[in-house]
Amino acid sequence: MKIPVGVLGATGAVGQRFVQLLADHPWFDLAVVAASERSAGKRYGEACSWKLDVPMPAAAQALVVQPAEPGFRCDVVFSALDAAVAGPVEEAFAAAGYAVLSNARNHRMADDVPLLVPEVNPDHTALITAQRQRRGWRGFIATNPNCSTATLVLALAPLERRFGLEAVAVTTLQAISGAGYPGLPSLDILGNVIPFIAGEEEKIERETKKILGRLNGESVTPHPVIVSAQTTRVPVVDGHTASVFVTLGSHPDVEEVCEAFRTYRGVPQERGLPSAPAHPTLLVDQEDRPQPRLDVNLERGMASVVGRVRRCELMGYKFIVLGHNTIRGAAGAALLNAELLHSQGLLAR
Repeated sequence: MKIPVGVLGATGAVGQRFVQLLADHPWFDLAVVAASERSAGKRYGEACSWKLDVPMPAAAQALVVQPAEPGFRCDVVFSALDAAVAGPVEEAFAAAGYAVLSNARNHRMADDVPLLVPEVNPDHTALITAQRQRRGWRGFIATNPNCSTATLVLALAPLERRFGLEAVAVTTLQAISGAGYPGLPSLDILGNVIPFIAGEEEKIERETKKILGRLNGESVTPHPVIVSAQTTRVPVVDGHTASVFVTLGSHPDVEEVCEAFRTYRGVPQERGLPSAPAHPTLLVDQEDRPQPRLDVNLERGMASVVGRVRRCELMGYKFIVLGHNTIRGAAGAALLNAELLHSQGLLAR
């Protein structure tokens, strides 16, 4: 029997991706969609201006949009709420006993909230016990990282695991869908590169260290790696690309680095979780890849696609990585987190 779930912020860009990914999911059944007061009471098919390049799932069209407040007939909710409102709403659901899988930034860096990439730090779900005890909640909040962080960390984890990781410099080229809908004015972004995304660099630098960090009782000790990020917005629809430079703890040859990417697996692959990519770091060999137009949907958008791995005279090694920002960088990440938690027996009240 499938587990009924709800989506908060279901009419927005990430909310729509949740609705799409939950259609025909083998474990979860979309039972509730919630949004703002102006949408509440309408059928989802009427309230939502659907922007994805696949049809709106028929079952979702008939659902009546609910207010984003506890009272749903389900125990699990995915939050696609804007950060401006997500904090207290997610806390209210957790206090009321719901498992909240959040895409918002509000709780990511809290000591007792797991910031999860299931292939990298599945043990960090142990923070949920401390969270419930400390806050007196029957439910909990678990988060996925920022879209660029998610792509980057999946590429760093194989290197950290095999060789050690000392320093990372990264410049992102982020798709306009990462700005939500309607996003940026066309005259700002067409034929242009915008070298600033508010708060993005800080998220990459801080979240990466927490995800790669070590569970230490009721909190996480951040990884000592030095991370320096610079972010840009580019006229690409979907897919965040990053140019990455790393200093490792040892001096492998380039083929050893490539082999680390090729062979990397984690708990989601071992357990066969439904949304898990077969290759979480998918190495492409062509010298001009990865490219968003050609590669963003590989592994159903759930992999970090790595290419152009080579030596760097300054830092040791460099490569390009691409990830789908609304799938592995948002809704798909939270869905995989829920699958991990279910496999650990943590979704039941």
